[in-house]
Amino acid sequence: MDSSSAPVPAPTRVSAVLRQLGPGLILTASIVGSGELIVTPKLGASIGFTLLWFIILGCVLKVFIQLELGRFTLSRGTTTLETMDLVPGPRAVVSWLLWLWLIMFAATIFQVAGMLGGMASILTLAGLPASNPVIATAIGLLTAVLLVIGRYRFIEAASTWMVVAFTVCTMVAVAALQFTPYAITGRHLAEGFSFSLPPSFNVAFAAFGIIGVGASELIYYPYWCLEKGYAHRVGPADGTPAWGERARGWMRVMQIDSWVSCAIYTAATLAFYLLGAAVLHAKGLDVTNADMIPTLSHMYVETFGAWSLWLFLVGAAAVLYSTIFVATASNARLLADAFQVFKVRHFATAEERQAAVRWFCALVPVAWTVLYLVWGAPVTLVFVGAVAQGLMLPFLALAALWLNYRRTDPALRTGVVWRAWLWVSVVCMVTIGLYQVVDQLRPLFQ
Repeated sequence: MDSSSAPVPAPTRVSAVLRQLGPGLILTASIVGSGELIVTPKLGASIGFTLLWFIILGCVLKVFIQLELGRFTLSRGTTTLETMDLVPGPRAVVSWLLWLWLIMFAATIFQVAGMLGGMASILTLAGLPASNPVIATAIGLLTAVLLVIGRYRFIEAASTWMVVAFTVCTMVAVAALQFTPYAITGRHLAEGFSFSLPPSFNVAFAAFGIIGVGASELIYYPYWCLEKGYAHRVGPADGTPAWGERARGWMRVMQIDSWVSCAIYTAATLAFYLLGAAVLHAKGLDVTNADMIPTLSHMYVETFGAWSLWLFLVGAAAVLYSTIFVATASNARLLADAFQVFKVRHFATAEERQAAVRWFCALVPVAWTVLYLVWGAPVTLVFVGAVAQGLMLPFLALAALWLNYRRTDPALRTGVVWRAWLWVSVVCMVTIGLYQVVDQLRPLFQ
């Protein structure tokens, strides 16, 4: 084995670990998406501060599932779909869990279509002289071309920095609320931690599915770990003490990465929720298909003044397009992996696989563009994907629990405290999923 392919020794100090994470960690973790920008404010607008505790729970508990999926990939070098195919139970070519994933994957295309509609609405509101369908088609074409030719580094960097700035501005807006008629009081916070649930759970469940690390991000996380080179640096599991030390060191890297990210996106999500609860709920506004962007803009306009409309539009555009872009690139890679796992096609070489990814980078934008042109209801489209992700979460949680007990390498075995928190996470996700199902079926028995 040459030096370039040899496993890399595990980082042993926190400073070394942070250096290994790379400069993109904070930027990546700061990016908000449709869950934070659309669904979370809508939830706040609908029920006020009541579910503040639920938002925090939804962001934090998923990290345990994320790290369990990452742990197995670190030790075995498998993709998420390959890992899911190992889950016991009924099989039809692949595991039952993969067929559930396929349904969720299709629903996430609806979600991206909804974000496309939001992006088109922003550009129309900004004065672009074209209709929403024309703008949406142009965005789809641009995205496909950029991903296929691979010339998108400048756009990627620029949109990332704009999203970071928008996230910071949103957090500042929460502080600025205290100097407006919409100030957040102790009574509001007490209401937020009353641990009560609203009469209708639909919006809350949709938010739970995609805030923080959504189900789709949980599934893509091990791919990110593979592309980051974590599994390569650990090397094949050979049972030696040296391998165990490397694996534990890179597991610490993943843990720091995940928890720092969690702290950042939880703060960003709370900022959007508090703005929705304080401003939109107080004004009696709801985030609907007809006026999604104008309604959301009130969160800035009522806080900073009329001049901030343009600040909101630029930031919201950066959020939506960066999410569209990353989701499309991620889905293209997932599709290529799915073709192999579902035994549709075997890629003999890395070049063949990359060629398939490029084709999917062209086809996926066509799918979400057509969906938006046919449906044309951005909030509804986002909710389709959000609810599907929420329904997938309990199954991912159960899979993570099975991996921890049945497939964890002895060198990476977890302690009692970690398993207790993993159980809490699994029980909460399963309970929330069952509650949503019962809530939907209740009218049938009344």
